[in-house]
Amino acid sequence: MMVKEMSGMRMDYVVGIDLGGTNTKVALVGMDGNLVQEKSAETVVERGPEKILAQIVEMIKSLADGSTDNCQAIGIGVPGSVNWARDTVVKPPNFPGWVSVNVTEEIQKLVGRDLPVLVENDANVAALGSAHFGAGIPYSHFIMITLGTGVGGAIIVDNQIFRGQTGGAGEIGHMTINYCGPLARSGVAGAAEAYLGQQFLTHHARLKLVSRPHSVLHQRAERDLADITSKMLYDAAQDGDKDAIEIFHWAGHKLGCVIGSAINLLDIRTAIIGGGTSAAGDLILDAARETVLDFVTPGLHEGIRILREERGNDVAMLGAARLALDFLSGNA
Repeated sequence: MMVKEMSGMRMDYVVGIDLGGTNTKVALVGMDGNLVQEKSAETVVERGPEKILAQIVEMIKSLADGSTDNCQAIGIGVPGSVNWARDTVVKPPNFPGWVSVNVTEEIQKLVGRDLPVLVENDANVAALGSAHFGAGIPYSHFIMITLGTGVGGAIIVDNQIFRGQTGGAGEIGHMTINYCGPLARSGVAGAAEAYLGQQFLTHHARLKLVSRPHSVLHQRAERDLADITSKMLYDAAQDGDKDAIEIFHWAGHKLGCVIGSAINLLDIRTAIIGGGTSAAGDLILDAARETVLDFVTPGLHEGIRILREERGNDVAMLGAARLALDFLSGNA
């Protein structure tokens, strides 16, 4: 995807938005599918839905010379379950105060017109972006897992999002891998997110490393590792810290468990891993590749592949824009 220069923003465009638990990314994309301009800002989840959606509209206007007049449609990826009509998100994890929010109506109010606004699960739009712009291009069928503040999942069949009966399919992060395990924020015991979500992963690392004084993380995350982050873990592992490497191998094992269960259910043997934590690359993915066969029935072993989405979080933003373009062309 090429990046075009702006010139007064007189051209028609669509908007792709990735609403994440940490950051929000907004892109203006031309009707030809090429990226025009993008912007990122911190997501302050405590502000609630009204202020966050107002911030998004202001971000769009700031990219488009203060007006949304030339905007033809908006696609937005949000955490949590989205209804079949693609307008409402219900109880997104990690977003306090979002019980049931009709995102389409709220954004339309803010822009002052009945602009098409398509809402979709964030992992679903990441998978759509990967299918058209990233690691998923060669594969018509794949599973997408996003590792970030939470753990998202999506299913691509024939290059389209598989949405299930009501639009909520693909919540791989909330599949249980240990029914006696810790509760994820969704309330599901032993869900993959309760091990691989960033806060859960760093909490595990803190408990594991507090009695291992030789780890460099004791110098980098002070106050009994209270300030440890996944980025610190990654940097320590890159510097050869054996304890940090062990944490990522542990996480990769959990990832392999849930991928194995998904393969057994779907007979889709390509898994693409995205999200911020996927930056750890083979530190996590090699352990997942070693583990996955232990959790897949033998008849489905052939052709299993676990890949990293090299375009990172950009695929969610681009996938949301693709959703808007597909709607305008009648393909959504």
